[in-house]
Amino acid sequence: MIAVQKLRVEYRENPLGLDIRYPRISWQMRADERDVRQQAYQIQIAGEQDFGSSLLWDSGRVESGESLHLELKELELQSRQRYYYRITLWDQQNRQTGWSETAWWEMGLLSPEEWEAEWITAPLACLDVHADQVPLLRGNFRVDRQVTKARIYVTSLGLYELELNGARVGDAVLTPGWTSYRERLQFQTYDMTGQLAVGNNVLGAWLGNGWYKGNLGWNQQKHLYGDRTALLLQLHLTYEDGGEQIIGTGPQWKVSPGPILMSELYHGETYDARLEQRGFSQPEYDDKGWVPAEILPYTKQILLAQENVPVRAVQELTPVALIHTPAGETVLDLGQNMVGWLRFTVEGEPGQEYQLRHFEVLDQEGNVYTENLRTARQTVTYIAAGGGQESYQPRFTFQGFRYVQLIGFPAQPELQNFTGVVLHSDMEPTGTFTCSDPLLNQLQHNILWGQKGNFVDVPTDCPQRDERLGWTGDAQMFIRTSAYLMNVAPFFSKWLKDLSADQQEDGGVPYVIPHVLGEKEYSSAAWGDAAVICPWTIYQCYGDKRILEQQYSSMQGWVEYIRRQGTDEFLWNTGVHFGDWLGLDAKPDSHVGATDSNYIATAFYAYSVQLMEKTAKVLGRTEDAQHYSLLHSGVKAAFNQAFIIPAGEGGAATQTACVLALMFGLVEGTAKEHTVARLIGLLEESGYHLTTGFVGTPYLNLVLADAGHMEAAYKLLLQTDYPSWLYQITRGATTIWEHWDGIKEDGSFWSKNMNSFNHYAYGAIGDFLYRYVAGIEQMEDYPGYKQFLIQPHPGGGLTSAAAGLESMYGKIRSEWTIASGRIELIAVVPPNTSATVYLPDAALPGVLESGQQLQQVRGIHSAEQLAQAVKLTLGSGEYRFEYTFQK
Repeated sequence: MIAVQKLRVEYRENPLGLDIRYPRISWQMRADERDVRQQAYQIQIAGEQDFGSSLLWDSGRVESGESLHLELKELELQSRQRYYYRITLWDQQNRQTGWSETAWWEMGLLSPEEWEAEWITAPLACLDVHADQVPLLRGNFRVDRQVTKARIYVTSLGLYELELNGARVGDAVLTPGWTSYRERLQFQTYDMTGQLAVGNNVLGAWLGNGWYKGNLGWNQQKHLYGDRTALLLQLHLTYEDGGEQIIGTGPQWKVSPGPILMSELYHGETYDARLEQRGFSQPEYDDKGWVPAEILPYTKQILLAQENVPVRAVQELTPVALIHTPAGETVLDLGQNMVGWLRFTVEGEPGQEYQLRHFEVLDQEGNVYTENLRTARQTVTYIAAGGGQESYQPRFTFQGFRYVQLIGFPAQPELQNFTGVVLHSDMEPTGTFTCSDPLLNQLQHNILWGQKGNFVDVPTDCPQRDERLGWTGDAQMFIRTSAYLMNVAPFFSKWLKDLSADQQEDGGVPYVIPHVLGEKEYSSAAWGDAAVICPWTIYQCYGDKRILEQQYSSMQGWVEYIRRQGTDEFLWNTGVHFGDWLGLDAKPDSHVGATDSNYIATAFYAYSVQLMEKTAKVLGRTEDAQHYSLLHSGVKAAFNQAFIIPAGEGGAATQTACVLALMFGLVEGTAKEHTVARLIGLLEESGYHLTTGFVGTPYLNLVLADAGHMEAAYKLLLQTDYPSWLYQITRGATTIWEHWDGIKEDGSFWSKNMNSFNHYAYGAIGDFLYRYVAGIEQMEDYPGYKQFLIQPHPGGGLTSAAAGLESMYGKIRSEWTIASGRIELIAVVPPNTSATVYLPDAALPGVLESGQQLQQVRGIHSAEQLAQAVKLTLGSGEYRFEYTFQK
């Protein structure tokens, strides 16, 4: 049986409120047998669910195996209209599926001119620009007949939470998200059909400072984008008789100060329940004391529909312990370093104050430790209304924490009164990894939770201290790993558009995106290269060609920026760089590793130019491809002339220097052999411990494996003493640390100024786990895993490893087990794809698949004996190989 499943538009199931003129459809093929591929497809699009009477477009049978990102250029799409679609397929035997289930997408507002509503804000006489108190807004409207369709389009300056007739609208938090607000501001769309009453209705809103108006960065900056929060909302009603009505924010709305006395992303929230305006979004509420809203002149030209998946509450944790510290503090332990907030229930007297201080680790003596938060207070204060049980959770803040100090609570509070609410961008989970080593499984867990905690609408560097910024270097180091764990394509597509928006006129790229640092804080090597590395990685992992088209001018701008630096267009030997940030071979009191910054800069220059050449070829830009091919040759030659030849064949003097030369293909022949030997020598000198920082670490194990030194890679991976990935786990880490010795062996701390215990950069080792240990690897010429490799590398004493990846085509799996001298490998290949499988240390005559000789097995297209492996090419299906392990 074959069928069509998982229909998606722009990566999403039935998306509401798109503003993309030519949306793209993707689907998966399902098959109950092996070796099935798509030969043709047919798409139908209709204006109603009845395709017979409302068909708008029919592709007819199209002879093609394509099933990802098919762009719908044939339709003239209308604002606010819903479109239904269905798909049928034919396989290579010309067998046809039935029609898929009907799916849909709906357009939002496609033009700024469609926004009739006005921006409204609290009058300065009500709340001045320096007031910390959060305003409430409400607007009455009347519905006089039956509504068949109701859509809210809404955004804010600051953050909003919306209510209709006393009920919360939607489940997203921290809306409208963080973008380069001066250039781009997202709006959200909500389907309110069936939630409106005939008669009086009320919309209510809360407005928080958020990234727009609140504290950002470590210099206590506020009002970076503006000094007044505001709301823009438009409700479109379609009545049963075909009539339409638009209700929008305007001067008829009213405003009042609310019970949130302070709300800051870094500092937390203060809530006085005695000031609650209970029922303020219900029709019967008396708003006589409220004042008219003020119209705020502000542009609508920058508005765009939601691009990334929203931030949501995606998980809940129950505290695992109540701790009374030696200092007499009462502390909850959630058991996991998490990002979000605590929901709690109390019962107190009117005016009784409760405080929750969120932090990551206990100090050496087991007491509360908050110094690494710097100025971020991470404190929630709740003032009780009294009169019974009261429950609360924040709205416009988030904390990074494992522990919470309770102040003002009973000495023995009930654990069931507290719940950790985990927030992050609600990305689809796609990857899993497990193996026979519990410490490596915990490492995988820590990598995943590092991603959860730092993918909060932008890829932040840390979620707890007064920073939480979109550092470009961290993002490009981790993006490949992140794409295994979750579907990050919409997440990075949105963030990369902000990178383009904030890119300097000369092509320079700010250190953080969105750009909120100083005017001169941009264009460090390996950080700015995110402009090129990230789009290419998304293209490779998801087959998304549009992201290359979308980012091409940004990518080109960055490369040309580098080319114009200094007097030699082939070397980047000017500017200020972070170098091998936090490298352990740094001089005392320095954060920059020992590898020459000009060496690093030129190496990344070469890599970005190489990716530009590949991108130009993919997009059919032949002249550009030739230009960047010549430029790459020039940079590579200049790199060798400047850094390798003067120092002899083994010119790379540090682990990171060796790693970059090998990873980016900058040395060949004898020079490459010497560089590999030099790297192994440096590792032997250190007892197989790394000295790399942010720049070298992501690639270290990859280049060792590619150079045939898999056991050296395993030695590094499995070290448990400092410095190593597993050392952190022996110290109780549940996320990835910023520093290899964030907590030292004696229990003291590395630093109070820069010591995050949830900082995903070194989690890039996940790339090695999935690609080499388990063996799932893409093929560059077949992006999105249309064709891919399964090439496991058993070693390090492991007896099993398994990884799964939900690709755009479906589930890929590689699972191997060694027992009694035999190895079993399970390989799963989705329909409409193929795989090349390497069985390590196998002899072809002895390999069985599900107990059969290979020549008898359907789906195996070829089998070849290599020196150290058997190479197979497979069609789709699940295969179970078994053979005697030759090692």
